[in-house]
Amino acid sequence: MPTMPIRPHAPLLETVLDQIGSDIVSGKIKSGEKFTLQTLCESFSISRTVARETMRALEHLGMVSSSRRVGITVLPSSQWSVFSEPIIRWRLREPSQRNEQLSSLTALREAVAPRAAAIAAVAASQREGQRLRDLAATMRTLGADEEGTSEEYLNTNLEFHSLLLECSDNEMFSALIPSISAVIRARYDAGGFDAQPSNELLDTYDALAEAVFHRDDNAASQECAKLIALESATA
Repeated sequence: MPTMPIRPHAPLLETVLDQIGSDIVSGKIKSGEKFTLQTLCESFSISRTVARETMRALEHLGMVSSSRRVGITVLPSSQWSVFSEPIIRWRLREPSQRNEQLSSLTALREAVAPRAAAIAAVAASQREGQRLRDLAATMRTLGADEEGTSEEYLNTNLEFHSLLLECSDNEMFSALIPSISAVIRARYDAGGFDAQPSNELLDTYDALAEAVFHRDDNAASQECAKLIALESATA
């Protein structure tokens, strides 16, 4: 493992983990490759404590296994925790894996989000339904001001979709928020957001929020599916 520079001012553990995780995903560090805590210490000029925490984080992600006899072994991608936000981020950042990862995440969203929206229409509180309406209204205002590519629009959009999953009152759907958010953020990073979103898109956000607020589960599912189709077309 070659010596690598540490970015200044970044948290040490986060930086080392990000670099090693990225290298495993890209194949620079290959499946089956072995290294030790001492190798990490020397490669990154870090303490044994930071090296140990990095190894534990990689183990938690299913990217490595460790034993006293063998050391640290890189595991094949079939054993990775593929829903974990760091792995999704690294795969989306890696050119050779980005399209495949984005396709997988979009398929997941298409399968889950309309069902979550239908359940949310039944389970959401009036306050949650109103918050969805408010978020849709904010996106319309920002879009009218040609702020559809702003961080504020992105954050409002992310909150809308996260709240929709949370409103389903299903812990499995809620656990997918980082994965679904990764799809949306990837579209944003790739220039898939328009400064002035189409009226059809904004109308669909409004219709979805109204369907949840008025407890119309069929309409919520249909509008959510339409929304995903519209957004996927601009990805």
